[in-house]
Amino acid sequence: MLITLPPIELYMDTTTIAGAALWSLALYLGFSSTSEWVIEQLNRWLNFAERSLAASDAEFNRSRRRKESQNALYASLFSTVPFLAVGLICNYGMEVSLGRSWAISFGIIACIGCGVYELGRRSGQTSS
Repeated sequence: MLITLPPIELYMDTTTIAGAALWSLALYLGFSSTSEWVIEQLNRWLNFAERSLAASDAEFNRSRRRKESQNALYASLFSTVPFLAVGLICNYGMEVSLGRSWAISFGIIACIGCGVYELGRRSGQTSS
């Protein structure tokens, strides 16, 4: 028996996408230590899953470096998902409270502020 699902329409305006992307970038830069932790945890989990799914140790060790680098790439890509979700929530909150144009403006200001903060934090780490 084949069951057909009704089509689901998800409407997102381009300004909503842009605002959410700006807020996620600002959060990703502002909470860089958290993003590094998320990447590390995802990488550990993917490496563990890869090792447990391998048929034998010889097969796993043969392609270990390639699989670990591939898992590192996947971990860095998937680490942006929580920040995109929180960025969408921040953008929605700003749109509801101040309006659409202010959500974009504050997203840009947050990106600049968090970028300057991250540059200062990295500069402070290298000089110490």
